[in-house]
Amino acid sequence: MRLHSLSLQVTSTLQPTLSPRLQRAVRLLQMSSLDFAQAVRDALDNNPFLEADETAPVADLPLVAAAPDAEAPDDAAAPPADGSSWGAEPIARSRMVDGDGVFDTLAAPSSLADYLTGQLNLLNLPERDWALAAAVIESLDDDGYLRAPLADIGTLVPLDPPADSDELAIALCRVQSLEPGVAARDVVECLRLQLPLIEPPPRRALAARILRDCVQCLAHHDVAAVARRLDATLAQAEEACVALRRLDPRPGWRHGTPQTQYVTPDVLVHKVRGQWTAVLNEAVVPRVRLNRGYAELFRRHRNAEHAELGAHLQEARWTVRNVEQRFSTILAVAQAILKRQHRFLAYGAMAMKPLALREIAQEVGVHESTVSRVTNNKFMATPCGVFELKYFFSRGLATASGGECSPTAIRGLMQELIAAEAPAQPLSDVEIARQLSVQGLQVARRTVTKYRQQLKIASAERRRH
Repeated sequence: MRLHSLSLQVTSTLQPTLSPRLQRAVRLLQMSSLDFAQAVRDALDNNPFLEADETAPVADLPLVAAAPDAEAPDDAAAPPADGSSWGAEPIARSRMVDGDGVFDTLAAPSSLADYLTGQLNLLNLPERDWALAAAVIESLDDDGYLRAPLADIGTLVPLDPPADSDELAIALCRVQSLEPGVAARDVVECLRLQLPLIEPPPRRALAARILRDCVQCLAHHDVAAVARRLDATLAQAEEACVALRRLDPRPGWRHGTPQTQYVTPDVLVHKVRGQWTAVLNEAVVPRVRLNRGYAELFRRHRNAEHAELGAHLQEARWTVRNVEQRFSTILAVAQAILKRQHRFLAYGAMAMKPLALREIAQEVGVHESTVSRVTNNKFMATPCGVFELKYFFSRGLATASGGECSPTAIRGLMQELIAAEAPAQPLSDVEIARQLSVQGLQVARRTVTKYRQQLKIASAERRRH
């Protein structure tokens, strides 16, 4: 028999943890300015020791306490040279037109479903048929395709008796007959619905035969195989294939209005005495201060029964410090970015330099994770446009000369090459990679394809005119 001995050991380890208040500060730092302003408004509503201070100037905000060497220029808070103020006046104060709000004069956005329903309402349909067709319309995705099974759509409409397969098929055909030819189940059916757009009729008939018998040849750009299999001339097959490629594989995009995301810049950039300067946008900085009268009254009459008010006072002081620290950090990070990427504002995307979070963190005197949170959902308004702060960060790609180049600069150069190409002979991704190589930039073909897709530029075949 073996005896097993039991023993207890106590070891101590050091593990860093974040206090609840520090965790909250991290969450607030990562918020967008709109979300942060809402959090401050909630604190104003719930904390009696906080009050709004609309007279406080933004220029009074201190710089980051951990970076005493990161000082703002003397004229950092100066307004633009033309006397205007970028975003200082909220849009809610915009002038009225004929007694109505400015937004009342804007056209309401129209979705793909609205566009199709408008056409459906022009048809003299029984209520049952209209309901089934409307259910098909509501089941379309943003591309205009019907991804859901037709049988499942029938269950969405409470009809008595329930819709059968023939009624659903008729409803689908009715929606497919509407302009611009949507409700297809696949790409081939989508192109087939758009065949009436091809002229003249002989070319349309040949295109229909290609979709029926030679789809793979069309996908592989094998025009000779199409001509051979359909007993057509090479010129006829080429014309029909080109006509098919000009059809829209995502017809829903033409009529569905994309949702526009509006942002309010946190930092404004303009030139002061020939130097690029970053200042905070006054429209996004909450004006909040400690109510000195309430704080002094509480200090005089404080006792054990006022523990809850003591917590409110401590929270109020922390909120005021957090507002100052947040926006001073954003301004310091923006100034450090501007110091390194000022050539981008003067010369465009091709002048963008590789930049790492570590470089900005070392200059500002904070941790890299803090810079990452500051650059998330924070925007900078420049004469070149509005950019998220993290847009200015990228890893460096080696060049033939031994230096480094930013991917943003490569994308800018690609845009220039494509803009200068001949319409009849557009540059393929392989040719773009070769021309970049001639200029000392070793970029793989798949990387060129990825950058082209990021720029939302079509392939060479679709750019050919």
